[in-house]
Amino acid sequence: MIQYVIRRLLISIPVLLGISIVAFFIVRLVPGDTVTAMLGNTYTPEQAETLRAKYGLDQPLIQQYFLWLGNVLKGDFGYSQFTNTPVLDAILARLPITIELALLSVTIAVLIAIPLGTIAALRRNSKFDYGASVFGLLGISVPNFWLGTLMILFFSLYAGWFPSGGFVGLSESIIGNLRSMLLPAIALGTAVGAVAMRMTRSSMLEVTNQEYIKMARAKGVSTQRLIWRHAIKNAMIPVITVLGIQTGYLLGGSVVIEQIFGLPGVGQLALQAITNRDYALLQGTILFIASAFVVVNLAVDIIYGFLNPQIRY
Repeated sequence: MIQYVIRRLLISIPVLLGISIVAFFIVRLVPGDTVTAMLGNTYTPEQAETLRAKYGLDQPLIQQYFLWLGNVLKGDFGYSQFTNTPVLDAILARLPITIELALLSVTIAVLIAIPLGTIAALRRNSKFDYGASVFGLLGISVPNFWLGTLMILFFSLYAGWFPSGGFVGLSESIIGNLRSMLLPAIALGTAVGAVAMRMTRSSMLEVTNQEYIKMARAKGVSTQRLIWRHAIKNAMIPVITVLGIQTGYLLGGSVVIEQIFGLPGVGQLALQAITNRDYALLQGTILFIASAFVVVNLAVDIIYGFLNPQIRY
């Protein structure tokens, strides 16, 4: 297992290197730059040249890239050209919020997907199965930003049960934190739960038709023990794959939800960096999101070995 983890980490190095190249050069294809955004209406060519020289933006792009990459390898992601604060500090300050949102969303997705998918598979072609299929289609089809907006309208503005936006830290109030995070987590977790539910149902149907399940039934093994001790572990392997991929997307793709609910997470930070043409900040957030994908996929592969001992690395 240790050799496998080391090998996967080594494979990830060229992947992250390629992402850094794309992130660095693609953002510079966008019209305008940081200096233009910083100066705004006070823009003059002389001031622009001074600022470009200050931040090294007057150097060739290749030289800028290798200088930035060398600093990143030392743990220095540079300074935000718009706020003049360290990029790493800005990301680490907002990362816990995005991680909490992603974990809550995945938890909600798991609580929805596994029970619904398992019961739908065991009661195939029943009313429950049809209802679960309808939920799956709706969850996949409805955009999370539209669902989030509706939830704000009904549960915040009309009912007044939850705040319409903002964030309360865990250190301030646990209840306040849950109230501020529950609606965005449901908005994100519903789509993930719908996808995972459909995968759980199809995987359970496939596993329950295997010969070893039929043999266990013939030997008189109870249905409850058969499902929870034998079938569900093998059925969870593709579900874990889906949840792992979706978790990676949640860590980087919650930009819209964070903006709608006013959550100061990494997604909102990336959006601000795009708006301000803040190259250093945007490159840092992209690199962190890519690293999160690598870590999540590695964790998923390790979980495979615990779910199914037949899997050997």
